Amino acid sequence: MKAYADTAFLVSVHCRDANTSRALARMKTQSFPIAWTWLNELEFRNAMRLWVFRREIVDGEVAQVFDKMKIRTAQGIYRLAVPALSDVAREAERLSELYTAELGNRSLDILHVSHALVLGVKEFLTFDIRQAALAKAAGLKVPEL
Repeated sequence: MKAYADTAFLVSVHCRDANTSRALARMKTQSFPIAWTWLNELEFRNAMRLWVFRREIVDGEVAQVFDKMKIRTAQGIYRLAVPALSDVAREAERLSELYTAELGNRSLDILHVSHALVLGVKEFLTFDIRQAALAKAAGLKVPEL
């Protein structure tokens, strides 16, 4: 796999928000596949349901977004990746110990970066400044979006 994307990036690719134009521009030049983990799945689906709660989209639109993700996975844009949870947890604790006091990262930020490191990808896609700082500190390439 070439890259790992955090949930906000993935949501911006699939639903119109403040970062959509930048996310879509990146997807035009992105090397594929992008890793798709259980954490991406959970957070992405939950984010879509929050959009329904906030009345930003309706249930029918959510189903279309989920269908679009399946199609893009079949096309090779995303690839299911199943890292060992014990390895992700160990890496998360290491990153937390090394960087949280300095960078102020949240647990989910750490889990996403840990997934990327355990999967061995080289590139991390995010709009989140603190998550980007953590990914860079951990040795991942974080392109300017």
